[in-house]
Amino acid sequence: MAPPLLQLGSLSLLLLSAVTPSLAASVNTASLPTNWSYKGCYVDSVAARVLSGSAYNSDTQTEEACASYCDTKGFKYAGVEYGVECYCGNTLTSALGAETDCAMTCGGDANELCGGPNRMNVFENTAISASTPVTTPVPANTNVAVAGWTAGGCYTDTVAARSLPQGVPVAGNAPMTVELCLAACQAAGYKIAGVEYASQCYCGNAFANGGALAPDGNALCNMPCDGNAAEMCGGPDRLNVFFFGDSSNTGTGTTTAPPVTTPLPSTSAVAVAGWTAGGCYTDTVAARSLPQGVPVAGNAPMTVELCLAACQAAGYKIAGVEYASQCYCGNAFANGGALAPDGNALCNMPCDGNKAEMCGGPDRLNVFFYSGSGSTTVSGTGTGTGTTTAPPTNTQPAGSGTATKLPAGWSYKGCWVDNNQGRIMNGPQADLTTMTIESCIATCVAAGYAIAGLQYSSQCFCDNLLKNSATLAAVDTMCSTPCSGSSVEICGGGNLDSVYASRDIEVIGPAAPQKSALPGLWQYKGCLMDQDPKSLPEKIVYTGTNTPNKCLKACSDYGYNAAGMEYGEECYCGDKSDPSKQGAKLVAESDCSTPCPGDARYLCGAGNRLSYYEWVGAPIQNYGFPQGAAAGEYVLLGTAPVIALITTQGLNGKVTFVEKSGTSTTPGSTGAYEWDPSTNTFRTMHVKTDVFCSAGLVLPDKVGRQINIGGWSGDSTYGIRLYWPDGSPGKPSVNDWQENYQELALQNGRWYPSAMVMANGSILVVGGENGSNGPPVPTLELLPRAGGTLYMEWLQRTDPYNLYPFLAVLPSGGIFVAYYNEAIILDEKTFATQKKLPNIPGAVNNPLGGRTYPLEGTMVLLPQHAPYTDPLGVLICGGSTPYGGFAIDNCVSTVPEATNPTWVIEKMPSKRVMSCICALPDGTYLILNGAHVGVAGFGLASDPNHNALLYDPSKPINSRISIMANTTIDRFYHSEAILLQDGRVLVTGSDPETDGLQQEYRIEAFIPPYLKTGRPVPSYTITNKDWKYGATITVTVTLPSGGVPKFSLMGAESSTHGNSMGQRTIFPAFKCTGNTCTITAPPNAHVSPPGWHQLFLLEGGVPSKSQYVRIGGDPGNLGAWPKLSDFNVPGSG
Repeated sequence: MAPPLLQLGSLSLLLLSAVTPSLAASVNTASLPTNWSYKGCYVDSVAARVLSGSAYNSDTQTEEACASYCDTKGFKYAGVEYGVECYCGNTLTSALGAETDCAMTCGGDANELCGGPNRMNVFENTAISASTPVTTPVPANTNVAVAGWTAGGCYTDTVAARSLPQGVPVAGNAPMTVELCLAACQAAGYKIAGVEYASQCYCGNAFANGGALAPDGNALCNMPCDGNAAEMCGGPDRLNVFFFGDSSNTGTGTTTAPPVTTPLPSTSAVAVAGWTAGGCYTDTVAARSLPQGVPVAGNAPMTVELCLAACQAAGYKIAGVEYASQCYCGNAFANGGALAPDGNALCNMPCDGNKAEMCGGPDRLNVFFYSGSGSTTVSGTGTGTGTTTAPPTNTQPAGSGTATKLPAGWSYKGCWVDNNQGRIMNGPQADLTTMTIESCIATCVAAGYAIAGLQYSSQCFCDNLLKNSATLAAVDTMCSTPCSGSSVEICGGGNLDSVYASRDIEVIGPAAPQKSALPGLWQYKGCLMDQDPKSLPEKIVYTGTNTPNKCLKACSDYGYNAAGMEYGEECYCGDKSDPSKQGAKLVAESDCSTPCPGDARYLCGAGNRLSYYEWVGAPIQNYGFPQGAAAGEYVLLGTAPVIALITTQGLNGKVTFVEKSGTSTTPGSTGAYEWDPSTNTFRTMHVKTDVFCSAGLVLPDKVGRQINIGGWSGDSTYGIRLYWPDGSPGKPSVNDWQENYQELALQNGRWYPSAMVMANGSILVVGGENGSNGPPVPTLELLPRAGGTLYMEWLQRTDPYNLYPFLAVLPSGGIFVAYYNEAIILDEKTFATQKKLPNIPGAVNNPLGGRTYPLEGTMVLLPQHAPYTDPLGVLICGGSTPYGGFAIDNCVSTVPEATNPTWVIEKMPSKRVMSCICALPDGTYLILNGAHVGVAGFGLASDPNHNALLYDPSKPINSRISIMANTTIDRFYHSEAILLQDGRVLVTGSDPETDGLQQEYRIEAFIPPYLKTGRPVPSYTITNKDWKYGATITVTVTLPSGGVPKFSLMGAESSTHGNSMGQRTIFPAFKCTGNTCTITAPPNAHVSPPGWHQLFLLEGGVPSKSQYVRIGGDPGNLGAWPKLSDFNVPGSG
């Protein structure tokens, strides 16, 4: 995946010379503006741009054009990158790279260099010194012409995690203006609108994913609106934001957040002058929210007062107490420290030095601010915290003088002893100097609790039961402390709770490990030590709801046989072998002492301690471990001239390789080649525009032409390319790709689209983006062109995780689509959504894990067997998770046509992203290639997965995966795998474009076990290779082992990015008498869409060499399309 670019302002052809590394091109300083000189080749990245002042893209980019642009804007530096990009700035924020890394020629001058992938040729205006004032453009769109809207400033955003979740089209899809976007958001019922990247509009009612005012002010909100150059429409990863209705946003770069009422911990009665309680904040051991840990005077047992005094003496204005005994200080929050999303729930540990005070909890700080006036504003420097205003101490009205105004059903339940064996109630609420019985009960009712307890005059606790074998006090009058808000009401005493409830009191004993009523075959093993790295690798956080059963079920559902709970709310999954790998050992049972927040009867570990369980008895997952020949074998075939983006086997028995030209690492590449397996040689072919991340199919016309759809940028995204395979193995081919985007083009430009031949013979084209990392193209269209495009909300909403969506024609009618983590069935005529399936499971610790690019896994269709009464199954393996890029270690399958389809999870032996799956003629599936870590794209993955797996759907669930042979060659981004006519699997490519990882031109064959049995290969002869639906076809077979024959039909496919477009596996009905067999073709176009298939004869699982047969003819008359002078067509029929 190329670095995110500014939206292309032109759709003109991106010249091949502009993006091809060249040894002849060089930096040209002669044409630069006055005072400009060359600075060097700098390392750049999407996350941290070398220059961040202003930017634009042009297909005709030159060094002098970029320098002139930055010169007129008043910037000191100009930089060209990726052939077409220009960046400006006043500060260089990166280091020099190798000069040879900047090797891409400029789009407007093939003799000049314009950087490279993540490399920038930088130029400097020497007339501007470090001390010379520079003027940075200021956004211009604060004058809003839509009534009720107010400008709010420049906000951060990312493609992977939108700050405003809903992208919307504007009226008439007109060029973007601020007014059009505000009107669109208002019409859709949203109160926040944002314009971005010159042409994009986003809406919402709240910010998400850490969206906040940009730390660099308006510097990157620097792109004029497409529809009004006098207005600014955000920039790369920046939104100009507007608020509807009453708002305190001024649009000057500062925002006052609306007031938030947050319950304060029970430490608000602070005895150190000038300090005010601020609430319960998040923290982690690895990344402290307050950076400075300090000792308190005399190393005495911790109290709130001691910590505040220590921080004040050290000159800090923020203090926090944690884990009963720890004190931290700072002047700003770091590492994302913020008010805890669960309120005070986990600030639940009494201070070691004063049990009447709370000193935070695990990963929680009770925070205090020093101002001398009761309120302090603190700027957060961590991720997504923005600016936090500490709320003042809550004030509740005093009671009526007696506890007679209780809610209906509430009554007094007695005076109960607290802290005998631990707290008898969890949910501590804010201490109040105005506490009354009525106010405490009201707080508990509002929080959803049925029991309220008052203690020590000003403390309130809420829960639904009493814990730790709570007992009534010897006499009720032991609760004798007046409430702080009413001297005639009693609010408990020291370690005594006045308890009120709306139901009978349930008392449970001290928490203990859960050893019975466990799900499945789980068994408690003891209290296990834990440390970094963790004893079990997969972490889930169930804030406020964790229980042993909830954790154990999640782990076993995803195939893990070891599990544990820690710190109360944390659940960990792994394999039984994991703890020993980390040296973890069982420790004293008393070390696991934290009750589970979802069921306080049971223990959920403690700090660095796991309540540890293992699955016993029949294993969850049974892997096969074939040895020797049964494991298959990788064989090196040679070296290809290019790294193929798409591989397609043609009817001529040869394989086409098409590759990117925009970032090709092959000097002089023509973008296309054809490999002859019989001679292991390549023929040079040609494409005119850049096929980078396009779609491919084999057409059902009578010669099986190959089609390539879409591309990287500009005119190439509209490209439709056709190739008529000719020649045969060992005999030369002469035909080439044909293309003329001015005559034959898509209606919408598309990068990363999918394509499929429908039951009626038309080609459905789905989704993509408008060029490299551009805005989504949330539409469908048909080829040959029939009407306009159709907008699909689900494509808009799930961009950018839905690229190369998986498509399939269903036997009952309709079109199955899987994208990101969702799946639907479309009506094949109207394309309306007929059915929405449950979301596709992701990773055990992240349900948002996805399966389509860039979180790339692979989907295949499971075998269909005559008489085709069983519903079609789909299998999806691998993928990754947003943000962290933690690859997924499972396969999921379902039958979409079922009344209530569900997803079945099967754990793979290892994680895999950028997987490939090749359907084999015996009905099994080879899973291979990819990485253990990352997502698809350039430089975005690491740790190659060399191991091949074999998936056999004829075996029981959880017993279908066998661990096969390993390769020694890394296969990352742009690796492919397709089935050859002799039953081998061709394995090609790896295109990481990452330092330390190899650009891989070597090609291999995986030899499946069926070709390593030593048994002779069967064969057959056939004359009728053009089958009508339901027809019977005669073949003559040769069975050298005298075994039982079987036939399979394998759909002709194009493989790219884990998407095998056209793949289908069919086992047709047949009868044999002697060596003559009759095969019955599939019955209709929904069981088998019209197209070409490899026909294999199998004897004892050993396949013959295939021959191509066509099923269903050419109902869409593609053979007569296109009727244009630049294209040869085979004709109808």
